[in-house]
Amino acid sequence: METASRDDAQAGPALSGFLLRGRATPTPRQLEEVGVRADSLREVTAVEFLRAMAEEEYDVVVIALVGGGVQAMLHGLGRVWEGREKRPVVVTGYVGVVYEKLADGLLLRHGADLVLANSRQDADRFRAVYEGVGADASSVTEVALPFLGGDPYTGEHDPYTVVFAAQPSVPDSRKDRTYLLERLVRHARMYPDREVLLKLRSKPGEHTTHIEELPYQKLAQRSDLPPNFRLVYGHMGEVLDRTDLLVTVSSTAALESLHRRIPTVVLTDLGIREVLGNHHFVGSGCLASWDQLDAGHRPAPDEEWVARQGVAAGGSPSGGGSYAHAFDAARERIAKLLAASELPPLTPYYTPATAPGYLPGILARHHLGPDGSPLPGAPAADREPGPVRQIVRRAARGAYRHGVQRVAPVIRRMGEL
Repeated sequence: METASRDDAQAGPALSGFLLRGRATPTPRQLEEVGVRADSLREVTAVEFLRAMAEEEYDVVVIALVGGGVQAMLHGLGRVWEGREKRPVVVTGYVGVVYEKLADGLLLRHGADLVLANSRQDADRFRAVYEGVGADASSVTEVALPFLGGDPYTGEHDPYTVVFAAQPSVPDSRKDRTYLLERLVRHARMYPDREVLLKLRSKPGEHTTHIEELPYQKLAQRSDLPPNFRLVYGHMGEVLDRTDLLVTVSSTAALESLHRRIPTVVLTDLGIREVLGNHHFVGSGCLASWDQLDAGHRPAPDEEWVARQGVAAGGSPSGGGSYAHAFDAARERIAKLLAASELPPLTPYYTPATAPGYLPGILARHHLGPDGSPLPGAPAADREPGPVRQIVRRAARGAYRHGVQRVAPVIRRMGEL
């Protein structure tokens, strides 16, 4: 979550960052990779965040959480700002391909002043969902993926470089992940003059939004890897700087690659299925199998499909054309709301009246009651944790990750015997 306040006209906005404490709290390396520098950064519980929003003055609050977290914060903020004529503008949305739980995720985000849609296609779908349940759809604001950019692809590198963009939870079975790794290694052996990279989202012990039970690093340890095969981390844009062919199951990296006009393949080896997310790319012209790639096939993206995804906008992958103006509507909307003498209360679609069997559980996970107020005994430290508490917290996270990535798969396999 991020908040912005104005210091003065010359200094520009001050950026405060709040990291919601939990299993997916970003590590320092992951924050460094994002490239956004906050003027202040705090790790907080939900209740601590809401307390800060009640006591401190901000102009804009960006809620960058999974759907349930967004909904909880919307109700909590509605409670702490109750009765205020002037409150911050609240922004949320998605960063990446929205291919699953469309209605669920969208309705959990309803209530913010702006719900950002990363493409024309998403904006149309978002409005259809809100209007279909009788909810106000005026918050939907079309933008574009915020991390697109980089130089357009101009031709093959030396050596020719193939990159497989891995995902933490797609596919999720050992069999399928082992298959993909074996095919990538086989491609490296088939083309020893190429550099073949397995681009990983997180290092061992780190988590992203989705839990990764079977890290490719662990699977690769059991393989005899050829010298032209490497595992890489870091910023996706920097990896794409040297990429000649981007291969993935359904990663958002495919859109980054298409934006730069890099040859891009979305794999069909495991089928075209909603659970994999590659159904999102139907009509893109990018669907292909490893057998086709090994034989030299190179996809040709469908320009109309690409345009609807908000990538390579205006024919200028380097950021010119319409992509440079993709965020103008959001800026104008925020400026208009900031200039208003007062803003209406936050009114999410889900309330104790519309979702009495669903909403209380979502709020309770963040120690909030049905009215958005903190539950008795909710954790809310008044000061920074001491060194002992920090060590215990890191150990607890490590134990959790160990359980997810090592113990849980073993128990699951034993249950299948």
